[in-house]
Amino acid sequence: MHKKILDHLNEAILLFDRDLLLTYINPAGEMLFADSAKHLLGNPAQKLFKIGHHGLFSDLMQRLHQHEPLVDRELILERMSQSITVNLSATPLLEDGQLNEILIELQQVDRHLRITKEEQLLAQQNTSRMLVRGLAHEIKNPLGGLRGAAQLLDLELHDPELKEYTQIIIAESDRLQELMDKMLGPNKPAHKSLLNIHEILERVRQLVAVEAGNNISLETDYDPSIPELFADKNQLIQALLNIVRNAIQAIQTSGRITLKTRIRRHMTIGRKRYRLAVKIDVIDNGPGIKPELMGQIFYPMITGRAEGTGLGLSIAQSLINQHSGLIECESEPGNTVFSIYLPLADNLGKKASNR
Repeated sequence: MHKKILDHLNEAILLFDRDLLLTYINPAGEMLFADSAKHLLGNPAQKLFKIGHHGLFSDLMQRLHQHEPLVDRELILERMSQSITVNLSATPLLEDGQLNEILIELQQVDRHLRITKEEQLLAQQNTSRMLVRGLAHEIKNPLGGLRGAAQLLDLELHDPELKEYTQIIIAESDRLQELMDKMLGPNKPAHKSLLNIHEILERVRQLVAVEAGNNISLETDYDPSIPELFADKNQLIQALLNIVRNAIQAIQTSGRITLKTRIRRHMTIGRKRYRLAVKIDVIDNGPGIKPELMGQIFYPMITGRAEGTGLGLSIAQSLINQHSGLIECESEPGNTVFSIYLPLADNLGKKASNR
């Protein structure tokens, strides 16, 4: 009965002897370490826990020999080629007052942390979008009156030098109007249809090839098994164009941009879990994004370039949000990755119903 309970727990349960050799691991632990019990049993704890925190193992040993439990949170474990975040709880099992065995519980928290981060990001973006839309509407109303008055004045004036001033007012009003329209974001409903995501990416690659020039190489790493996506073609092109152009401007002189696609299974986006999602990575080897800007890059008018408007990423995020998707970013010098997640599970049902 005890083994049956342990085998059905979602948390990884590991049992070590007094020499810290693994004597038991439940199925959740096998999944966590991506290996079978047959290969894991008998391994020392130090080998299994390849933890970046060097003092943890010595702390663990000290606390356990003092017969005290140890709890640590958000530890990074190296598992094969991936890093996972876990909460660890270690309990000494005593027999006749002596340490006999050590029970370790590991709870993977990557998914919970990611969901919390996504919810915060979406909430911030929605609040920002509402504020910007309100501001843009307030500016557009007097702007239209200003332009109209300048046009009427232009008709009354006959002096070419004075007309030049009214033309400047009209031109600047039009420029501000265009900026307000960009801040308001897409105002047309999405026209979705089944499409191949790689056709979209190839279209974007062709459009930016001239802008990239000979000093920036555009490479691809596609997964051809990705099914068709139910989406608005023009909106996806616009979102990807904004991100790829942002990468080109970040590289400045010479470098590499990679367009990569992969399937993600059991993906959670904004509290909703999808069976399948497509992940589109736009990777560049530019100087990276300044740490102080990382939490703000999707806000309107936030940019690290003096000549930038700071609207490209905000608009891209808004367009992807309309497809129940999300854009995330990780950056360090030499490796900046913008990841677009788009759910696929519903698309497969739509495709099947159309046949």
